[in-house]
Amino acid sequence: MSTTSIREASHAGSWYESDGNYLDQQLSTWLTEANNNTNNRLKTRAIIAPHAGYSYSGPTAAYAYKCIDPSDIDRVFLLGPSHHYSLNTCALTNHTHYETPLYDIKVDTQITNELYKTGLFSLMNKQQDSDEHSLEMHLPYIAKVFEKKRKDFQLIPILVGSLDSSKLEKYGQLLAPYLCDSKNLFVISSDFCHWGRRFSYTPHNPTDGEIWEYIEKLDRKGMDLIEKMSLADFHTYLRSTDNTICGRYPISVLLATIEQSKKVVPSSQLPKFSMQFVKYAQSSHVKKSNDSSVSYASAVLTVVG
Repeated sequence: MSTTSIREASHAGSWYESDGNYLDQQLSTWLTEANNNTNNRLKTRAIIAPHAGYSYSGPTAAYAYKCIDPSDIDRVFLLGPSHHYSLNTCALTNHTHYETPLYDIKVDTQITNELYKTGLFSLMNKQQDSDEHSLEMHLPYIAKVFEKKRKDFQLIPILVGSLDSSKLEKYGQLLAPYLCDSKNLFVISSDFCHWGRRFSYTPHNPTDGEIWEYIEKLDRKGMDLIEKMSLADFHTYLRSTDNTICGRYPISVLLATIEQSKKVVPSSQLPKFSMQFVKYAQSSHVKKSNDSSVSYASAVLTVVG
């Protein structure tokens, strides 16, 4: 790992505002407007939230970030899918800091090194790191939520490739002790259904109503299985529907980690988890076959009791 290396905010000014003051106001507004009925902020251990341009998905993401109490969190594990290059493992960053228009976030190079030494991870090169938006789109929100302890928390970015069941099991075993540690927060980056010809995905059953209603029904079937924290059922759903959930592998890593925690974490240290989706939205309501949309959903994994 290099001594000091900053990953630039390559999507600032296009996917979200590059002006730090304006961005800060925007995030504050969305967080204020996110009316969650959750009182478990102290017990949030993971969130699932979207990574599209902020004008599309920013308000939805706020519902997940609103559930985080940063006061006792030291590390944020950020898992996102690889959009631009083929990857069949998970990859780590070689940078020491991630830039945001608010402030630079420090990477936990000690944990990153520990993970790399397991032999299960590759390293992103600078171009791959810079190109990927699934990680970057969460950085301003993380920076905002943790602004009062900006010097006292660190980031572990993980790019997640296409993983088979045996790899999911290995990553789950490795990450389980981290997930069960209250000092850690996991952020899972995913959009939901990408519907339209430009995504080569146009199923529709008229008995479900208009196309957008079909899409929501399709998404909610998957969301229900994620809430049940059943990796096998989620994979069966993906195979049967081919739903274009771009963060299917990061979500699968979270579900595998929850499952493996029951095997590798002592029962006395094993939290009881509960998953709940707190917001769902679509970029537009598709009514015609030549329209398109992307769905966004936010979920919260809390410790019960």
